Amino acid sequence: MAAPAPFEIVYARDGEVLRAHVTGVNGRLDTTLACWEALAAEVRRQRPRALLVVDDMEGEPPPPEQLVQFVRAMVGQGFEGVRVAYVERHAQQIPEVEYAEIVARDLGFDARVFGNEDAAAVWLRHGAH
Repeated sequence: MAAPAPFEIVYARDGEVLRAHVTGVNGRLDTTLACWEALAAEVRRQRPRALLVVDDMEGEPPPPEQLVQFVRAMVGQGFEGVRVAYVERHAQQIPEVEYAEIVARDLGFDARVFGNEDAAAVWLRHGAH
């Protein structure tokens, strides 16, 4: 029997925005990839215009070279054409996660990192497209 995933995702739909609240433990590339592959599958299933990811996971983000690998792995997974707001609840980790945002934007993703869910929601609904 396979071990349970080290994370849980609870989804809620609000019009064209799909909210994903992620809890659990991170810090490894395989966990990050598995989490975002699950998010991608739900995006492909529901086809929202925007995705709001609220990250309440414990642990550090993967190191920068693994973040690049992670973002590249997301190409073609279904996030193209979907505006993605990522809320990092651990303020001290925002600079590390913003590195992934820069890589994602360079690869054509419409993604942005926030430290506050309200600001993320405003950007998803009213930010420049």
